Amino acid sequence: MSRYTKAAAAAAAGLLLVTTGCSGAGSTGGGSGDSADNTITALMVGNPQMEDIQKLTAEHFTKQTGITVKYTILPENELRDKVTQDVANQGGQYDVATVGAYEVPIWAKNGWLHEVSTQAQADSAYDVNDLIKPMVSSLSGEDGKLYAAPFYGESSFLMYNKELFDAKGLKMPEKPTWAQVADFAAKLDDKGKGVSGICLRGLPGWGELFAPLTTVVNTYGGAWFDKDWNAQVDSPQFKEATNFYVNLLKQHGQPGAPQSGFTECLNTFGQGKAAMWYDATSAAGTLEDPNASKVAGKVGYAYAPVNKTEYSGWLWTWAWAMPKTTKKADAAWKFMSWATSKDYEKLVGQQLGWSRVPSGKRTSTYSIPEYKESAKAFADVTLGSIENADPTNPGVQPRPALGVQFVGIPEFADLGTKVSQEVSAAIAGSNTVDKALADGQKQAEDVAKKYRK
Repeated sequence: MSRYTKAAAAAAAGLLLVTTGCSGAGSTGGGSGDSADNTITALMVGNPQMEDIQKLTAEHFTKQTGITVKYTILPENELRDKVTQDVANQGGQYDVATVGAYEVPIWAKNGWLHEVSTQAQADSAYDVNDLIKPMVSSLSGEDGKLYAAPFYGESSFLMYNKELFDAKGLKMPEKPTWAQVADFAAKLDDKGKGVSGICLRGLPGWGELFAPLTTVVNTYGGAWFDKDWNAQVDSPQFKEATNFYVNLLKQHGQPGAPQSGFTECLNTFGQGKAAMWYDATSAAGTLEDPNASKVAGKVGYAYAPVNKTEYSGWLWTWAWAMPKTTKKADAAWKFMSWATSKDYEKLVGQQLGWSRVPSGKRTSTYSIPEYKESAKAFADVTLGSIENADPTNPGVQPRPALGVQFVGIPEFADLGTKVSQEVSAAIAGSNTVDKALADGQKQAEDVAKKYRK
């Protein structure tokens, strides 16, 4: 049994995964009690790739299969809350849902998800062996079976506006340091013209603010816990990284930073109102779409900034999972297999543009001539970032559980979100980093007691 499964088994057995503490708003869109056998309900995160599939479903999936899909789309924090409540409490409201690499192994251990290896391996057209291995591993249970199908995979990298850099005579290295990024942000910050030096997430949430911030902590030599489950939230390295991040945002970040998550930064950078943005590699497809972005063709891409490590990008996949409570498993798998297939990627490319293909999950994607041409600005850095992300050793010290931008235990959703609320308050100026991390240390110590031998 791996380090992760030993830790997760102790906490996950019979435990309802705690929610993020954010409100779960939005319409339900129907549930599994719907009497129509040809209708399934799907809950998904409101990212551009999900909005694309909503546009394509009726004309291409429903027309082909006769299966109607009722979608509910929510912002990331609300999605996490809603899907956790439904799946953990066996609510049975949804037949499929988008979940991430953090949830799947824990939920599989708890018996909350259908395994989908059987269907995937039985369908030769699906070609399960084409899926990128880190994505398969992140969505597998300790039994080695797949419990979700990756919709798209991502790491993180630095995006920058080449026109703004050229105007100042600045050159971005392929592998910048955070010190270099801070220097660029100071030189490019132009509040008078409505352009911030950088856009970074400040919105509370373990999967919002702490997704990028934990990668900064990692490369600064910090960690949430050491290998023996001693809490490290108030360590000098964790403090240095957090102070750097908070100060960078306060000095050169975007307006409204404490309320900015992925979507807000995507809009800010895509409108040309930020010189740099550090976030998910999956954002590149939208940024290169001239119908959705004012900076299409003007963006440069560099590896995630570092300090003490060679790489620092996170590893994530948004994936389609099937709750055990669904009564429409066959229809649900038909949808999941379509949504994560080679044919769906080609459909997106042909209908919406090749830069918008939900990539990062299939090796074959990077051999499609049209995709290679459309994504030439970012494809190599994306794939290199994914391949070099190491969830077993993402920093400079051994870890007690898997995860780059999260700790692979059920309690981290609650812990990360609570600490993020205090750090976000520090960005807003109503709290200090020292107080935020001192409080976080106490909370982390309480969590650690369950795992320390």
